[in-house]
Amino acid sequence: MFIRDLLKQANLSFSFEFFPPKTEAGFGPLFQTISELQLLNPTFVSVTYGAGGSTRRKTIDLVSEIKSRLNQEAMAHLTCVGSTKSEIASTLDELQNSGIQNVIALRGDPPDGQSNFEPPEYGFSHANELVEFIKDNYRFSVGVAGYPETHQEATTFPEDLKNLKRKIDAGADFIITQLFFDNDAYFRFLEATASIGITVPIIPGIMPVISVSQIKKFTQMCGATIPHNMLQKLDSIRNDEQSVQQYGIEYAIDQCMKLLEAGAPGIHFYTLNRSRSTWDIFEALKGNGAVQ
Repeated sequence: MFIRDLLKQANLSFSFEFFPPKTEAGFGPLFQTISELQLLNPTFVSVTYGAGGSTRRKTIDLVSEIKSRLNQEAMAHLTCVGSTKSEIASTLDELQNSGIQNVIALRGDPPDGQSNFEPPEYGFSHANELVEFIKDNYRFSVGVAGYPETHQEATTFPEDLKNLKRKIDAGADFIITQLFFDNDAYFRFLEATASIGITVPIIPGIMPVISVSQIKKFTQMCGATIPHNMLQKLDSIRNDEQSVQQYGIEYAIDQCMKLLEAGAPGIHFYTLNRSRSTWDIFEALKGNGAVQ
C-alpha cells in the first residue's frame, strides 16, 4: 500500500529504519530484529542505501524479503550518487517487480574518500530531479528528507527550505526529518515549511542514543546538534554503556511524548538495527496513552 495513503488512514504513524548488514551473516540477526519490532505493528519500515549506492543489491533484497516474508509495508531508500538514469530506472523496475510501492528519494552522501558530491554523468544532481523522474515514470509513493537544523551543505536555512519546496513541487508525498534532539527545531521547521506552502505530512525522525561516540559522529556528519544539558549528561556517563542506553531511552520517550502531544503525525525511529531501545520507547508511549 502507498505510504501516502497509510498516513491519511492512520491516526499516528510509527515507522522503523534499518540498514543492510555488511556481511551475509548479518542478515539473520537483522531479520530477527525486524520481526521483533513488527510485533509493534509499524505503519511501514525503511531500508537505507549505502554511501555511493554501495548497498544497492542488499537494499533491494532486504525490502523485498520484508514485504514478501512478513507482509510488512517496506520503503527503499534511493540516491542519486554514482548511478546513471538508466541504472536508477533498473533499480526502480526491480523494486516495482518485487511489489515495493514506496521509495524515499535522496541526493545521497558522497562515497567514502570524497568530500563533495559529484553528479554522475547521465545522472541526477539533486533529489528534486530524482523525485520528478520517479513520478513521471512510476507509481511509487515518494518520500523525501527534511532538515530541521538545515542541511550541512546549505548556505542558509531559507535556501534549504527552497530546496525542500522543489522536492515537494516535483511530487513528493511526505517528509521524514533528519534526526534532532531539540524539539523546538522541529516546531520551527513546521512553521517555516507551512509559510512557504508545504502541506504534506512531516514525520519527525528520532534516534535513541546508544553510544556517546557514535551519536557525536552522527551529529557531526548530518549537522544536528546535541543540546548542552544532554551533552553534559552523556559525557558524565560515557564509560557506562548501560547507563548511556537507558538515558537515551528516557530522553527519547520524553522527546516523543512532547512531539505527539503537540500534534506530530507520528515518529520515524532510526533503530540502528537494534530492537531494545525502540521497543522500550514504544512500550512507554503506550503506557502513557500516546499510542493506542
